Amino acid sequence: MAVGLLGVTVTAFKLVSGVSTAQPVGDVAFNCGIVFQGCPFSMRTDERSNDRWCPALAIKSQGLIFDATGATDAEAVAYVTSLVSLESGTWLAGWQSGPGKHTATNTIALAQSHDGDGTWQRLPHEFDTAWEGVPGSFLAAEMVEAEPGRLLLFTTWINRSIPERPLFNPETEGILPTRLLYCSSEDEGETWGEWQELSTPGLTGCAVTGPILRWSDGTIACGFESFKEFDDPAPVEPGAWLAISRDGGCSFSDPWQVAQHPQQEKYYWDQRLCPTEKPGEFVAMFWTHNREEQRDTNVHMLQSSINDGATAVGEPVETAIPGQIAACAVAADGRILACVVDRGQPGTITLWQSADGGHTWPEEVRLVVHVHDERAAITQGREDIDYAEFWEDMGKWSFGHPVIRRRGNDWLLAWYAGTPDRMSLHWASVVEKAGA
Repeated sequence: MAVGLLGVTVTAFKLVSGVSTAQPVGDVAFNCGIVFQGCPFSMRTDERSNDRWCPALAIKSQGLIFDATGATDAEAVAYVTSLVSLESGTWLAGWQSGPGKHTATNTIALAQSHDGDGTWQRLPHEFDTAWEGVPGSFLAAEMVEAEPGRLLLFTTWINRSIPERPLFNPETEGILPTRLLYCSSEDEGETWGEWQELSTPGLTGCAVTGPILRWSDGTIACGFESFKEFDDPAPVEPGAWLAISRDGGCSFSDPWQVAQHPQQEKYYWDQRLCPTEKPGEFVAMFWTHNREEQRDTNVHMLQSSINDGATAVGEPVETAIPGQIAACAVAADGRILACVVDRGQPGTITLWQSADGGHTWPEEVRLVVHVHDERAAITQGREDIDYAEFWEDMGKWSFGHPVIRRRGNDWLLAWYAGTPDRMSLHWASVVEKAGA
């Protein structure tokens, strides 16, 4: 699939696409009512001028981390993207690799780059997908440098003892049994140690969600969500959680609740968190589904701290950003950036920014990074969603899972995209220019 620069300039952003144009999504520069207590960000009180405090964004370069078009059938589909930068300057990328989405043989793969740009080399390590003698598959490869020279990798293991079973049970709305596993490396990902289990007492159907957090005081946290297991007849009660380590990953706390709607009217899916400069503090964004109204809402956002208490303070608040998974980052000047998947028509991956702590997200300073022509047979839109069919669609979507990382004076983005039978890992370098 072509991902070349179109050269189309619309206000302050360019389009990168395999199709000819992007469709406008409307004016989203209005106050969405987010109020953060003790917010550390550089707040701009005049919402009408938010765009003046945001630099223009442009794509400097782009390419592929992994090209699935020439891969074997066993590696035809790459998705669930991750990135991590090491103190040495090396970058690692991770992804789920297999012949299709959610297949019983899927594993994880890694690539290495010495600058996060240009050339990526596959790392040779092959991960054992069995856990305690039970065959399984993997969903993610999220990494963090717990301390200089020592990496931790977290993944979701899925029980595949009955390989013909699908991931999702449309009758009970549960998923196959899972475990959260992690391992370590001391040679920049060339080799990895034995798997260990990350305990989630009282929670089932757990899956790693997004980048591993690390603060300046050495605390790390693994984000994950809970669901329920395949044959469980009880109602679904999804939640978003953190497993926190204050000793470099030697031990982890019991789950710390990030978000869970008290009446289960909203599902806070696929949380993506980023740390701020203040130890323990984070920004979180959620793909939010309103089960009662059978629709996806706009992206929701929360700012809190693991030092606030036993759970996050407050509920996520709806932003003006349309879309599903939203990877976030905080710039040195306090701006919040959000790289968001929107599976409308056409599908897009867009980099949004806010200079007022998330109150407003001016359309004029967004950057459309990727425009997607979805060729899979998708049945569900934004409204009147059939929940079981929606899960079927999740196994068909052929782009998404963005990640954003600061890299020197630019931002490194990655995502997966392709056709239903061949999905590659893409990267783009985004630079900032002085605002108008």
